[in-house]
Formats: sequence, structure tokens, C-alpha cells
Amino acid sequence: MSPTAPSGNGPGIAEHLGLKPGMIVMESGYDDDVDEDVRDSIAELIGADMEDEGTDEVVDVVLLWYRDGDDDLTDVLVDSISPLADDGYIWLLTPKRGRDNYVEPSDIAEAASIAGLSQTSIATVGDGWSAARLVGRKSPSSKK
Repeated sequence: MSPTAPSGNGPGIAEHLGLKPGMIVMESGYDDDVDEDVRDSIAELIGADMEDEGTDEVVDVVLLWYRDGDDDLTDVLVDSISPLADDGYIWLLTPKRGRDNYVEPSDIAEAASIAGLSQTSIATVGDGWSAARLVGRKSPSSKK
């Protein structure tokens, strides 16, 4: 068995999100309803605590907990882009369908588009959260 193979209580969720040891992850939108198992999985895999949203670090990933009724999603996404490394991405975690403060996928798509982001994949994390992977759009002129 490889040392990074997911285990029942280990870093499996974090691996599912594409995280790797040594990555710098910033967490935003923390509240008492977040999934602590997801947070623990990420910290275990990356080998460090996640950075707070006020960090000056350049980060590989932003883990953004967002609920319907929080601040404007487009604004929150734009704010989440600034600390990202050029190849970084955002995992937008929202309550699953049927849960309090559920966010419609169309709202996520619209806010991401306005913020200059594209959704590349979705995942289920923990018991109550869905995740959308958002990346910056690459312009053809950026390859020069």
C-alpha cells in the first residue's frame, strides 16, 4: 500500500480534492457549520494548518466555505483570486441540495464567470457539502 493511499479517517478527502503534501491552502468562510473532518483531512495531508484569509502568503489553493446569504458570491470569489499562485485554484464548498443555505449551481456558474473563473469539476465532500473547482481562465496571449 502506498503512503498516500486514502484511508477511512486519513487524508482521503484532501487527496480527492487534488491536494498534495506541502501545498499552501488558505481557508475562507469558516463558521461553526463547516465539516471538521474535511479540515482535518486537509491539514493532515498538507502537513500544516491552513492559512487564514488575511494571509500575505501566495497560496496554491483557496478552500472557500460559502452559503446562500453570505456576502455577494462574485465579490467573495474576486477576493479569493488575489492570494492565488498563477496555477492555483479555488474549491468552493457549498451546502448540498436540500440543506439550509443551499446555493444554486446557476448562481455559482454566473458568479464564477463574472469573476473570470471557470468551473472544471465538482465533488462531494463530507456529509453536507458539495465542492466546485474553479480556475482562472487562461488567455491565449499569456503563453508568450
